Amino acid sequence: MDWIIDNYIEIIGAVLGVLFLFFEIRQSAWLWPTGILTSLFYIYIFYVAKFYADMGLQVYYVLVSVYGWYYWLKGKGSDEKSLPVVHLSKTLGVNLVWITLLIYASIAYVLVSFTDSPLPYWDAFTTALSITATWMLARKILEQWWLWIVVNVVSLGLYVYKGLYPTVVLFAFYSVLAFVGYRQWRRSMVQ
Repeated sequence: MDWIIDNYIEIIGAVLGVLFLFFEIRQSAWLWPTGILTSLFYIYIFYVAKFYADMGLQVYYVLVSVYGWYYWLKGKGSDEKSLPVVHLSKTLGVNLVWITLLIYASIAYVLVSFTDSPLPYWDAFTTALSITATWMLARKILEQWWLWIVVNVVSLGLYVYKGLYPTVVLFAFYSVLAFVGYRQWRRSMVQ
């Protein structure tokens, strides 16, 4: 009976995840409350699957969603209708690489030393990149889409391995739609 409930929770989380991506591509601030709901479902899903770093990442998503929601609504200039999409600067890019590596090493150490995570290094990899990409999303940095493409493709393999099939479908959508999102956001920069 528990697997039926878990399956329904995963399906609801996956549907919310698709809705989140739809709002993200359209640059709608509705992505943030939708992201909070999605993350609450996935905290449970990843706990059951023993993907502890991904579970912790969902907690981070809830927190950064509050920040992103505020920043998207209040961070724009008084003469702008919405917060503009920007490019990643070289200095910030270098800093984010170092920060991401530090996050990866820390998460990998914790997962290897203190959990029964089945794939600790891959779990740490996708989590570290996701932390960085989500912060970039909150700041509306165009290049966040490239990080999501990498995260989504690697995560597909992890979720196939764990048999999380509704989540596999979700991440297949994420992988394809990340390219669409990149094009849409880049196009909005030109306008």
